[in-house]
Amino acid sequence: MKRKLAILGIAGISLMGSLSVQAQKTEKLFNGKDLSNWEFLVDKNSVPAEQVYSVKDGMIQIAGQPFGYMYTKQKYSNYKLHVEWRWPDGKEANSGIFLLIEDLKNPFPNGVECQLHAGDAGDFVLLGGSDLAEFQNKPGQPRPAFPVVQKHTKSSENKAGEWNEANIFVKDGVITVYINGVYQNTGTNKVKEGHIGLQSEGGPIQFRNVTLTPWE
Repeated sequence: MKRKLAILGIAGISLMGSLSVQAQKTEKLFNGKDLSNWEFLVDKNSVPAEQVYSVKDGMIQIAGQPFGYMYTKQKYSNYKLHVEWRWPDGKEANSGIFLLIEDLKNPFPNGVECQLHAGDAGDFVLLGGSDLAEFQNKPGQPRPAFPVVQKHTKSSENKAGEWNEANIFVKDGVITVYINGVYQNTGTNKVKEGHIGLQSEGGPIQFRNVTLTPWE
């Protein structure tokens, strides 16, 4: 009985949070036409940004090479972020959604990555010195260059070529991730505000319906 009540309590909190988010005005971070809300970084500035980040057929097109990321001009805190993505050529690849970016380093910022690497979507990767309370380093071992907080359940991604969606809730630095409606991860960050980014890493990826709803 206690377990059932706990589950119902969690569900109730989630529902109230969802209703609170829905009551706010949703902002289109991507307007479907251009990338006017974004800035861009390319590893070593090796090619012009427009060769890596572009818009076609109402979708963001990211080449995957060279490494880098596009990021919002504004910083955000306390929100629901909705992002849809797919691997356009049907080949699984790698990318990520960057959250609470504190320092715009090149090619990896100080921020938390919600991993989109095929099979691992929902993992957290700690970039550029960022941290989450859930990361526990092995005693006596040096901190990894890219620490990972693994997702809690098996992959809930669709097969390559099909659209996926991430719904990410950020509240007072606590990040909660759902992939295709399945809960995957929670991370607790001391940083409560930052830029949002979409990564170029490895192979082509498309994004659409990138929206943000304030969560008060």
